[in-house]
Amino acid sequence: MTHGAARREDAAGEGLPGTRPLWRQRDFGIFWAAQTLSVLGDSFALIALPLLVLEATGSIARMGLLTAVGGAASVVAAVFAGAVVDRVDRRRLLIACDLVRMGLYGVVPLVWLLGPQIWLLYVVLPLCEAVGMLFAVGYVTVVRGLVGTGRLTEANGRLNATAAAAGVLGPLCAGLVAAWSGPAAAVGVDAASFGVSATCLFFVRFRARPGDEGTGRRAALWQDLRTGIAFLGGHPVLRSLTALLFVFSFLTLGLNDLVIYHLKHDLGHDDGTVGTVMAVGALGTITGALLVARVRHRLGFGPTWTGSVAVCGLAFAGLGWARDVPVVAALSAAFLACAGMAGTCSMSLRQEVTPEHLLGRVTSAFWTLQYAAAPIGAAVMTWAAEHRGTAPVSLAAGACCVLIAVAALFTPVRGAGRG
Repeated sequence: MTHGAARREDAAGEGLPGTRPLWRQRDFGIFWAAQTLSVLGDSFALIALPLLVLEATGSIARMGLLTAVGGAASVVAAVFAGAVVDRVDRRRLLIACDLVRMGLYGVVPLVWLLGPQIWLLYVVLPLCEAVGMLFAVGYVTVVRGLVGTGRLTEANGRLNATAAAAGVLGPLCAGLVAAWSGPAAAVGVDAASFGVSATCLFFVRFRARPGDEGTGRRAALWQDLRTGIAFLGGHPVLRSLTALLFVFSFLTLGLNDLVIYHLKHDLGHDDGTVGTVMAVGALGTITGALLVARVRHRLGFGPTWTGSVAVCGLAFAGLGWARDVPVVAALSAAFLACAGMAGTCSMSLRQEVTPEHLLGRVTSAFWTLQYAAAPIGAAVMTWAAEHRGTAPVSLAAGACCVLIAVAALFTPVRGAGRG
């Protein structure tokens, strides 16, 4: 696969930022710090919200339902996110998204002072997930403008690595905070982190995008989504990835709930153990993020992505059968390392081959299609785990993930090139 056109666009339109080392690029550095701080706090909610539900109801199915509702909100938001991102000032959008999430998550610990209100989580989480989708699409679209096309995989790897490093400390602290003062307090830390991230983003300078002068003559929102889908459909590798990730996301969105339920219900451990296992899992994400640029350069996109998904499946298959906490932690780390490598590869490829003026809409369409069935999958998987046990559910889901990797060998993903 060649990206000559994209590289020429980088040289002509982005210039110096694409040639300087990342550590010398001020705006990327601030952006990098903002995302690391945000993930540090956000990892608190990753642990705290399921624990709030489990503490109040004792049901993994209710945990899965919350995950499904949040995922559905993300899918709905993804339909419009690309069009919004391509229409508005991206810096202001990212700051606004952080501030809105700070306010929404901040409500949870205040209300919990008066007693648990599970219904509130089913309001706050979908709204935060919808706003988070806007932020995520905007986040993807600004990285190329900050670092240049030639450094995309390196930049994405570094962003993911430091986010994962924050994810090591975050879950560990979240588990300790939840064990000491309750999960609601951990959500409060999450809220504060978004405020810090918004402050950092205020000092980042994003360069003007080609075609910004024409933003007043955009097509209808639905037409924008169709434009993104049409681009995906016309690119053989992205078309195949979209279909494969549609199934992968269906199987794996509820993984976090399954691990928490397995640790607390099946193995009888406390919130601190949950946080520790999640922190060890994040170490896997760090490893994958640091290795992905080198592995992709050596093996090519296709082998890196396919191999990563296959290992994800093997790790998932063993999670429900593991009876020792270290084994659960190791399998979680293996899954997250490979999921991170596959995700960084697919995101970098999408950024490399998509024209700047379409990047928001293509990202939005990609995520809409990828996660369209994921909320249903999370609800189905957690319901099955409650009624049939986590072991058979994890084995079936893991086997299906391995089959996804096998199926990729019969698509253009297999032959996708180096770089």
